[in-house]
Amino acid sequence: MLRLEFRAFEQEQRMRYFVTGATGFIGRRLVKALLARRGAVVHFLVRPGSEAKLEALYAYWGASRARAVPVAGDLTAQRLGIAPETLKALKGQVDAIYHLAAVYDLGADAASQVEVNVEGTRHLVEFAKAVDAGHLHHVSSIAAAGLYEGVFREDMFDEAEGLEHPYFMTKHESEKIVRTECKVPWTVYRPALVVGDSRTGEMDKVDGPYYFFKLIQRMRQILPPWLPSVGIEGGRINIVPVDFVVQCIDHLSHAKLDLKGKCYHLVDPQGCRVGDVLDIFSRAAHAPKMNLFVNAALLGFIPRGVKKSLMALAPVRRIRAAVLKDLGLPDDIFTFINFPTRYDRRELDAALKGSGIECPRLEDYAWRLWDYWERHLDPDLSIDRSLKGTVAGKVVLVTGGSSGIGLAAAHKFAEAGATTLICGRDADKLEAACQEARARGYAFVPYAADIADGADCERFVQQVLAEHGGVDFLVNNAGRSIRRAIESSYDRFHDFERTMQLNYFGCLRVTMGLLPGMVKRHRGHVVNISSIGVLTNAPRFSAYVASKAALDAWTRCASSEYADQGVTFTTINMPLVRTPMIAPTQIYNNVPTLSAEEAADLIAQACIARPVRIATRLGIAGELLHALMPRVAQIGMNTSFRMFPDSAAAKGDKRAKPQLSAEAVAMQQLMRGIHF
Repeated sequence: MLRLEFRAFEQEQRMRYFVTGATGFIGRRLVKALLARRGAVVHFLVRPGSEAKLEALYAYWGASRARAVPVAGDLTAQRLGIAPETLKALKGQVDAIYHLAAVYDLGADAASQVEVNVEGTRHLVEFAKAVDAGHLHHVSSIAAAGLYEGVFREDMFDEAEGLEHPYFMTKHESEKIVRTECKVPWTVYRPALVVGDSRTGEMDKVDGPYYFFKLIQRMRQILPPWLPSVGIEGGRINIVPVDFVVQCIDHLSHAKLDLKGKCYHLVDPQGCRVGDVLDIFSRAAHAPKMNLFVNAALLGFIPRGVKKSLMALAPVRRIRAAVLKDLGLPDDIFTFINFPTRYDRRELDAALKGSGIECPRLEDYAWRLWDYWERHLDPDLSIDRSLKGTVAGKVVLVTGGSSGIGLAAAHKFAEAGATTLICGRDADKLEAACQEARARGYAFVPYAADIADGADCERFVQQVLAEHGGVDFLVNNAGRSIRRAIESSYDRFHDFERTMQLNYFGCLRVTMGLLPGMVKRHRGHVVNISSIGVLTNAPRFSAYVASKAALDAWTRCASSEYADQGVTFTTINMPLVRTPMIAPTQIYNNVPTLSAEEAADLIAQACIARPVRIATRLGIAGELLHALMPRVAQIGMNTSFRMFPDSAAAKGDKRAKPQLSAEAVAMQQLMRGIHF
């Protein structure tokens, strides 16, 4: 009796398995769990020519080829395309088959999903019969239920509805093949939406809720974490970590249970609404908490004919495509926002009783998923974000490049390998800048020009076109700033004229002279250095702010006109920068400012990422205040106007020293410790 029990125990420990999809996200973890059983041998399907990729798998499994045996074949071929002699050797030697190979990508084309998910399963069923397998464990998906309205039980199948999407349809059809054509005992597992490991966060691709991570990341970059934000509410979404799925399949397939013809929902017993999922991941990312939700079901009230008519309009399609591309969202993501199905798991609960296996709560491991995504899966990680990768070998023109911000930016461009053109009015300053560049091991191409002078600017632009054929990047940095109250400018109308001539008309002359070449080449980027004052409407800078606001408005118009011609524009609402331009204004000595190098970093980022606008949080806050509470903004600006009077030079008395009010002195002391 003891000998018989020992033989049964020994046979149980020496199970022989065959696995498809063993190299996949779930499959490789399941194989590792199977190999952890004493004496187990796992045969796994691998395409011919992929043997070189196996070494990493063997290291992960901690197993030799004697226990993890690759079998050359192809899921899309009859009987998996396995050689007849191999089929003969495997006949009667496979206790259990685990079928995990499938196309899980919602964005994959329908033909490939049918070929792999449907026909591949049919070929697997043929193989199972050919080798006389003991049991087939088919890993399906909750997608087999389609968009069923209500609770879908584990004993339901034919009741599935809303199977129009290729993924839903192929998962349903593949499970149907197992149910109707399989000649060996079978069990079906329907995992929910599988995310990364709840213990490590590890994931192999962007899918499911990960599609919204880029949107959450953008919100974190733009908005402070304490600011309430608006989220999307929708149906329930069921999410499970990969380790839970593997534990369930491993446990159930070896438990003393009658598994024949059974189906198990490997799902979270609760599930979460879409809005709750977004909020959980927002908190995990330290992004603004979503306090207000807009129910996506409201979109259902829009008649289908109206939606179809809107999507027939080219501008609407372009906007939709641009938003989806920018956020990395698949075309049909909104189909699943109002997901109507919930999943019963009573069979699973009964089978797991006493095992200690439980689905962890999403809020307990969401931070691990986020951290792994941001370190390994963020699409931006694969993009060359270096300045060298952006401008090396390209022609970059920086106006006002002989000093200050322009010179600092020119150094960055030249060091990155760009042909760097700099222009300025002072030939001596240009030569000094070139000497500095040569000392650092690179060179500038200097042009002495006054872009505020129409004739000289035209000559300069034609010279650039003749000698370089145009530019790839234009940085309109040259500018003039005047700090003077309007009441001190009644007899100084020329201040407004000369500021506009350089800051607005000068930039336009250069830009419009170079734009035709950019359009012809279908590429080019223009960076306009504007001011934070345009957003905050700073008093005493009416001439300067007006000229920069004009440039901002022109840029918005131009960016719309050239959006489909490969030419892009970035406006930088630059905060205060410590340069010779602001040196005469002594009160700025106690105001937080950027260095010229820090400002040059913003220009470099504008060329790399090509955003529409770059602005600080202080600037955005000022813009919002003026938009939402203009009277409050006016009072605040008027207070600063009275606290900080015009300088003596601005009033025309060069001998007098500026007198600050007591409030201004206190404000200066406060601002010394504030950085925006």
